[in-house]
Amino acid sequence: MEKNIKALWKNFQLKLEKIKHYRKLYEQQIKEYKKKITGLNNETDANEISRIKNEIEISNRLIKIKNTKDNVIKKDFDEKNVFEIRNFNFWYNKNKQVLFDINLDIKRNKITALIGKSGCGKSTFIRCLNKLNDLNENTRWTGDIYFLGKNINSGIINDLTLRTSVGMVFQKLTPFNFSIFENIAYGIRAHGIHNKNAINEIVRQALISAALWDEVKDNLHRNANTLSGGQQQRLCIARAIALQPDVLLMDEPTSALDSIATNSIELLIQQLKEKFTIVIVTHSMAQTIRITDETIFFADGRVIEQGTTKQIFTKPKQKATNSYISGKN
Repeated sequence: MEKNIKALWKNFQLKLEKIKHYRKLYEQQIKEYKKKITGLNNETDANEISRIKNEIEISNRLIKIKNTKDNVIKKDFDEKNVFEIRNFNFWYNKNKQVLFDINLDIKRNKITALIGKSGCGKSTFIRCLNKLNDLNENTRWTGDIYFLGKNINSGIINDLTLRTSVGMVFQKLTPFNFSIFENIAYGIRAHGIHNKNAINEIVRQALISAALWDEVKDNLHRNANTLSGGQQQRLCIARAIALQPDVLLMDEPTSALDSIATNSIELLIQQLKEKFTIVIVTHSMAQTIRITDETIFFADGRVIEQGTTKQIFTKPKQKATNSYISGKN
């Protein structure tokens, strides 16, 4: 009995020391953030200021956690990755399981393709990375998704912060029924940036990064729905990257476009990987080979194989992978 009490007391002390250690780290982090933010210009650095404020909020939330669990922060998180997913399962309608024991890493500043037959779980998975599936009723999950070392399902990252850091571009063209300018400016204001000059500059930079500025700069107040399909998708990309996310998720972004528009989007995606990590769902094996660095093959809600795109398409390790990429199954 006495031994058990001593063991429990020792375990409690260790946990307390861990909490104190983390709190010191986060308090120091906040001091560094505040020091950095004082040296920034409210107009020209509005985007960076917004990002740092989000980081300060996250650190404050971590300090307030009374019982720091081992799975809140992944101490062995590899800095070469942006996501590390461990033993992740997902259900719709509480009892319909669609993802099974997912374990994989997504590398920083790489283009990673998710491939597999329709209904294999790849679109569900990509929506788990920024918790869009949580907007649906009666969903549940088990396991851990670590984003930059922090467990997104632990409560330390609020959903707005996560979706700012992990942007999304959908299969269906989704411009708002606003002007080209307002499609981007609306989200900027929603994140607390109201300085007119700062908004103008962020919109301009986003359109330049999306290779759309030269085509629309003289017609920014034109309704976005009057743009061509390829232009609308590039506008959606500009909207997603305006606040400088770490990751850009793309769910079949070219499936509704013609070959010329598809080519322009593919060229853009390759340019964007210098600044962002990109995860793309695609049914095109040719597209996967052309533009991606890493490939993950899904089947029946499970990850069958993960590797470099070159390895997957030249020396697949699994028979199921070989059958799929060769069009046999």
